[in-house]
Amino acid sequence: MKFSTLLEIVEDEPVFETGFLVAGHPPEPGLPAQLSRWCASGKLLRLRRGLFALAPPWRKVIPHPFLVANRLVPGSYVSGLSALAFANAIPEFVPEVTSCGPGRPHVRETPLGRFSFRYLKTALRLGYRQVELGGDQQAFVATPEKAFLDLVHLQPRGDDPVWIDGLRLNVEALGPETLEAMAAAAASPKLVRAAACVSRLASDPAMAYAPL
Repeated sequence: MKFSTLLEIVEDEPVFETGFLVAGHPPEPGLPAQLSRWCASGKLLRLRRGLFALAPPWRKVIPHPFLVANRLVPGSYVSGLSALAFANAIPEFVPEVTSCGPGRPHVRETPLGRFSFRYLKTALRLGYRQVELGGDQQAFVATPEKAFLDLVHLQPRGDDPVWIDGLRLNVEALGPETLEAMAAAAASPKLVRAAACVSRLASDPAMAYAPL
């Protein structure tokens, strides 16, 4: 395959997999080696085995980090601090994209950024939806309430009111009733305590910035 042919196929794709190049075409035995050469020459970015993105100046679409995270680990969704920042529920910028889903916990350093993945059992993988990211890109992202509960679940002593206060939550971006209902449905005393703490912050906003 010529690089010009590859551009014709993937120029509108934020990221692409090897299988996308051969769909509907006879297999090309030398394609993996060719892709490796294009990565070595700086024309492609390898994100994981079989997943690539065009490098500038050849790319027309800048991949959104949330879409990249979804594609790095199929079945995962963006959560935790990343989803809370996306929903304007916390004031900080979060440079690392955190996702939850199946598979072992791990961190991936890629040319497009750092991505961490945390394992959650199937019963806890509820409460995310597909969101529009702009530029015809979409990704599965936790609701603000789910992102907070995932963060609490994965954080040692995540139900500690002092730690929760330190998040400087924008409680207006969270639905306290929805949060408490989701925590109750998970049947986790830790999540129930954390949700109750947020409800108290919502009822008395001055508590959100109480001295630690």
